[in-house]
Amino acid sequence: MTTTAPVVLIAEQLAPSVLEVLGTEVEIRHVDGADRAALLPALADAAAIMIRSATQMDAEALAAAPNLKVVARAGIGLDNVDVPAATERGVMVVNAPTSNIVSAAEHAVALLLAAARQIPAADASLREGAWKRSKFMGVEVTDKTVGVVGLGRIGVLVAQRLAAFGVTLIAYDPYIQPGRAAQLGVRMVSLEELLRESDFITIHLPKTPETLGLIGAAELATTKRGVIIVNAARGGLVDEAALADALQSGQVGAAGLDVYAKEPTTDSPLFGLPNTVVTPHLGASTTEAQDKAGTAVAHSVRLALQGEFVPDAVNVQAGGVVAEDVRPGLPLAERLGQVFTAVAGGLAQSVTVEARGKIAEFDVSVLQLAVLKGVFTDVVEEPVTYVNAPLFAEQRGLDVAMSNDVESPDYRNLIAVRGVMADGTEVTVSGTLFGKNQVPKLVEVNGFDMDLDLAGYLLFFVYADRPGIVGTVGEALGAASINIAGAQVSRTNRGGEALMAVMVDSPVPSELLADIAGRIGARWARSADLDPR
Repeated sequence: MTTTAPVVLIAEQLAPSVLEVLGTEVEIRHVDGADRAALLPALADAAAIMIRSATQMDAEALAAAPNLKVVARAGIGLDNVDVPAATERGVMVVNAPTSNIVSAAEHAVALLLAAARQIPAADASLREGAWKRSKFMGVEVTDKTVGVVGLGRIGVLVAQRLAAFGVTLIAYDPYIQPGRAAQLGVRMVSLEELLRESDFITIHLPKTPETLGLIGAAELATTKRGVIIVNAARGGLVDEAALADALQSGQVGAAGLDVYAKEPTTDSPLFGLPNTVVTPHLGASTTEAQDKAGTAVAHSVRLALQGEFVPDAVNVQAGGVVAEDVRPGLPLAERLGQVFTAVAGGLAQSVTVEARGKIAEFDVSVLQLAVLKGVFTDVVEEPVTYVNAPLFAEQRGLDVAMSNDVESPDYRNLIAVRGVMADGTEVTVSGTLFGKNQVPKLVEVNGFDMDLDLAGYLLFFVYADRPGIVGTVGEALGAASINIAGAQVSRTNRGGEALMAVMVDSPVPSELLADIAGRIGARWARSADLDPR
């Protein structure tokens, strides 16, 4: 009796080494993933599909693949994969989360050096027949202060490479412990201090509602005159119009950019300036990065088709290794992790994940991974998975523990995340699963009782309990055309402190959040983006 080899559909150009890794026990087929008319029928027999960025694996494509077990993205980003739809169909999604970090770090350093020495402009001038040495006066990197905004894996690699130039390294990252930074020879500072002290600024943050437009006109005005800025992380972290103005005025001496608010783009006020170095999102465009990405996901495809554990699975719950009674707790735990990070406003020194009730009768260790995934989702540049989340925790000095108890006085199932900050402050968030559809609910924040869906965009305000606050918040959001989907106020006692949680339909800019906090005299205000990625 013969068995049919599983079909692996390669939809985009991958490194030749991919075929070697896949081996001879699969049937390789090729298709142009960007050609929808060719892709959909080709998916009918596929057990696995390997893609890069041009192939859209949306709900329609997944529905056309009844035998599909795994979608493998040879790279980091998953914008072209409908991960929730894949999970619903039991299709594993894998990527190569570390494939391009070295290439990205090297590109940032290259942009910094090119901007410091005006290399592209000098190159263009000489090619046009002009020998103008005096026009292209550069600056040395040695003995300067370099500010690294975001000390994740790429930020660390950039810092390590720049250390060889004999620079002073400072960094802003509220989600890394100072002790860990000190081991790297980096001094942690506030964003304001970094902007004020740095001769060079290189940005390595994820794109979130909090980081979007992080460096705008007001921030650029506080920098040293002539500062050189590099953004090879995400477009939109630096306000491009404000940066163009600062480059023209000389407040910013030069800029190196690989990413833009809208991509692809060939029209930007930055492109016509002589003191910019611009590239079309080339951070991962090296032979080595593409080879690493292809071979990494090829290994994952082999493991998935063999029914074994897949280290780089983004949606581990699709792998069938989690008890059915625990699976609904995964999205709850992940969202609680996101809310915990938002409420904490920084990285805790330690976190304990507690599972109580019926769910605690099973192996709930995966809930710890789900919480960590949520904790770091809006903290690091790279997509966070159940496998790399513990690595992020280790790198940042975060101690993690798990406890479970079948006793749960108030809820059938309860998941709580408890953390201790560097100053000893405790932060807690708790949630449960409600109704036959197991809807994730937020039931507690820092001791305040809640009953709010864990979905969409959440705002939190802590303030002195008094009349008129709800109206003030609603008026401010309404004036900004932001619709309130739900709201709740909780207090420990009349006239004491109150916590207001507001669910809205669209992101709230950090400037508006701060404005509302000022209007109501909030002790703190936070936002959490739980919109599915």
